[in-house]
Amino acid sequence: MPFHQAFARAARVSTPSNTFKVSQALSSQCRTRLRTSPVTPARLYSLTSRSRPSGPTIASHLTRRWSRTAIYTTGRALSTRPLPNTKSRVYRYAYRSFAALGFVVLSLGGVLTAVFIYDATTYRMGPANEDVSVSEVALNPRRGGPKNLPIAEHLIDDDDSPSKKNQKHKPKLVILGTGWGAVSLLKNIDPDEYHVTVVSPSNHFLFTPMLPSATVGTLDLRSLVEPIRPIVARVDGHFLKAMAQDIEFSEKLVECTAVGPNGENQSFYLPYDKLVVAVGSVSNPHGVKGLDNCHFLKDTNDARLIRNTVIRNLETASLPTTTDEERKRLLSFVICGGGPTGVEFAAELYDMLNEDVVKFFPKILRCEISVHLVQSRGHILNTYDETLSRYAEARFAHDSVDVQTNARVKEVKPDRILFSQKDEQGKDIVKEIPMGFCLWSTGVAQTEFSRRLADKIEVQKNKHALETDTHLRLIGAPLGDVYAIGDCSTVQNNVSDHIVTFLRTLAWEKGKNPEDMQITFSDWRSVAKKVRQRFPQAADHLRRLDRLFQQYDKDKSGTLDFGELRELLIQIDSKLTSLPATAQRAHQQGTYLAKKLNRMAQVAPGMQLNQVDYGDLDESVYKAFEYHNLGSLAYVGNAAVFDIGGMNFAGGLMAVYLWRSIYFAQSVSFRTRFMLAMDWTKRGLFGRDLMNF
Repeated sequence: MPFHQAFARAARVSTPSNTFKVSQALSSQCRTRLRTSPVTPARLYSLTSRSRPSGPTIASHLTRRWSRTAIYTTGRALSTRPLPNTKSRVYRYAYRSFAALGFVVLSLGGVLTAVFIYDATTYRMGPANEDVSVSEVALNPRRGGPKNLPIAEHLIDDDDSPSKKNQKHKPKLVILGTGWGAVSLLKNIDPDEYHVTVVSPSNHFLFTPMLPSATVGTLDLRSLVEPIRPIVARVDGHFLKAMAQDIEFSEKLVECTAVGPNGENQSFYLPYDKLVVAVGSVSNPHGVKGLDNCHFLKDTNDARLIRNTVIRNLETASLPTTTDEERKRLLSFVICGGGPTGVEFAAELYDMLNEDVVKFFPKILRCEISVHLVQSRGHILNTYDETLSRYAEARFAHDSVDVQTNARVKEVKPDRILFSQKDEQGKDIVKEIPMGFCLWSTGVAQTEFSRRLADKIEVQKNKHALETDTHLRLIGAPLGDVYAIGDCSTVQNNVSDHIVTFLRTLAWEKGKNPEDMQITFSDWRSVAKKVRQRFPQAADHLRRLDRLFQQYDKDKSGTLDFGELRELLIQIDSKLTSLPATAQRAHQQGTYLAKKLNRMAQVAPGMQLNQVDYGDLDESVYKAFEYHNLGSLAYVGNAAVFDIGGMNFAGGLMAVYLWRSIYFAQSVSFRTRFMLAMDWTKRGLFGRDLMNF
């Protein structure tokens, strides 16, 4: 019987249950037939399509089977040997697993090899000696100034590179400090326009928002600091590890003091054309006695001392010779101040005690540990939205963190803290908390240098910060020479004090006496425009000019006289608040000042050509500083709160990861980002390092 007829017959008599048997019976005929007349899948399907209804299903199956058989046997030169058996599923899984593992091993090996090759290129085998030209004036500076000190008119690295040589005769920009404002200014300043010199006793930048995490070992201190010299080198600048002591405004000299080769203090003058004061702040004592028994949290040394004290208290409490009363006192941790720093430290401390101490220290310690937070206001995080403050308080209550609100600290003694609260009758009651550790975090105050500078300028009346105008110029200093940014300064928002200036300008335009002039609504719009330009922070209070005009036009005359306008501006002045002493504000001020200085350097040749060297040059070339609040966030113990652009939300671990992501993105370099990621991973895998150092 011909092959195709036999195939069609088999298809007609077959059912889905015996398809396999039919296909096996025809396999030998198929191989024999393929030697002389191979049957294509199309022909097989056409032959079987004329069979019974079940035929097409069987035919399609046979078509696929015989197609594979024809292809395989044709590739094997029409061999009559049986087809090879396929491998088992376990074999295929094991093969793929070992292949993937081998790929990973080879990839890691390649990466490690590349790292070692790169590392080998970073070593220098021979000496790097070369001839260096140094100015004689730099090696032997002349003396002068009120105290006859050496004047560093030229620095010993002024000739180290061609770019530095070109900067030698550029305007001298001196920056005091290495904080947020100074680093932001350095990152945005044009290196071709200024001879930049940074003076600071700290040769690193500190990422202060995450400093509480370093006090308990969640992060390493090295992950929060960035060496300042690489940042200064990007603008071909110079760094001097010294401390500013005084400023001679008339001679444009900064008096600096540094530690000499034998440990003695050496003083010198550093000349400037533009001076930026960014020396930061210190903790505000508020007149409380006994603060020498407290710890502060402003720099890396403070964080290291806090960590050592906490671990020492835990180790001492574990000794068999420690009494129960003394153990409870050693394990009582008190935080004075319910701001972001105090709250985040309390949260980090609780996390360490709850997650690590219970694993490696006697269990009795966890039962006797107590954390107390003393806040002078009605809520912690009082600058945040009230719902977020209540969320943080509820979180601390759940974690057994004692929060004392409306409490004012009277005195801090070596073994206890005294504070007062009002009872139900409104009387002050003095209470005390035994403590083995106390952190003082209650606002900021002026550094010694800032106080000395304020005392030197009569118009500086603020006792907490140096006052600047809206162009960040130090009030009382020569106009356009000295600027102040960051925590050491505050922008003066005295709108009412400038009312005479506004009215005189308007009166001169109309040829009238300011005190007798009646101001119409169109005149009021002109005054409001000038107020916005001079004080950008007042813009939010001048949105509805028509309502303000109608509200203070008490006689309904359709005009405002001198007294009514003065009352209006005083009301606006009272609503303006001081800018917050945060890293966010300092960063914005540094960026603003760098852009303004770049602009002033660009227009300087034209001004010199026209002999313009007087007047308010800052205001003529650049707008006033305007602060934009980008939001606030805080960590509250495996949870975080956010107050961003009027949107308030809080949450658990997902919010914590968002909190970390924001600060991770704000780090100043890839190095610190990499180390932050490694520290968080290390804490998750191995826990915190519970040791002194």
